[in-house]
Amino acid sequence: MMKVLVTGGLGAVGSPLVEELESRGHDVWVADLPWSERDKYYRVDVSKYRQLARIFDDQDFDYVYHLAAEFGRKNGEDFYETMWKSNAIGTKNMLRLQQQHDFRMIFSSSSEVYGDYDGVMDEPVPLEEGNIRQLNDYAISKWVNEQQILNATDRHDTETVRVRLFNTYGPGETYSEYRSVVCKFCYHALHDIPYHVYEDHHRSFTYVGDTVQTLANIVDNFQPGNVYNISSTDYRDIKELSDIVLDYLDMTDDKVEYRGTEPHNTLNKKASIENAKRDLHHDPSTTLEEGIPETIEWMIDYYDI
Repeated sequence: MMKVLVTGGLGAVGSPLVEELESRGHDVWVADLPWSERDKYYRVDVSKYRQLARIFDDQDFDYVYHLAAEFGRKNGEDFYETMWKSNAIGTKNMLRLQQQHDFRMIFSSSSEVYGDYDGVMDEPVPLEEGNIRQLNDYAISKWVNEQQILNATDRHDTETVRVRLFNTYGPGETYSEYRSVVCKFCYHALHDIPYHVYEDHHRSFTYVGDTVQTLANIVDNFQPGNVYNISSTDYRDIKELSDIVLDYLDMTDDKVEYRGTEPHNTLNKKASIENAKRDLHHDPSTTLEEGIPETIEWMIDYYDI
């Protein structure tokens, strides 16, 4: 049994990860910003060093999953001050505490670090391809954090694994205009609200249950310094995603506006997942045809539709 802290442990990925780790017998604590009645919980803003430090004054952890961050491209533009404080300063705070307390860390990065790269996204690409450009503040912040981690490892011999999540979706993701495209399409369709589809874009969609299984596996096969794409092979265009949502709800596309290319957004995100399959037993077996109904049924219950 390991003692584990999950920052962002109330979130759409963090919450099921906590459940999965607990089901495997680990002693799991959560740090997040909202109030919670959960046992083993710290309310903390990770951008505030003092708030974060008191956790490690109280507890000793074997592993920390650092998921806490502001999420999303548009969110990062509209609320860049909050995003940079949470993402960049929050991670810097965690690295300082890792240096002091010697825990192993799993850092949640993003497919956004691949920026405008249009080939198959192998993990070495961002460092080896010198002409890659991240396309928004959120993407830049995630790449900054990866650079901070690499520097901390070189200077202080800290042990961290980085994971790059690709379009994780599923039950537990509550709607806002800044959430994932799957969440937005499902919510809008359920509430009969118009939405638009950028037809030229393609994504690898990863069901949250598959993502969480792999993330939980890391503590059993932790290899310091490694970086992994956590993605599926379910590579689709955005229109196909919309069609699956509408077909499940037996709806037409009368309220869908089709557009071509969205400016300042990656056209194609197709990941190589061989490293995660080899080291972490990654098995992204849930297709959109299976995951979308699960997501919609959760929303129907959550929003009492």
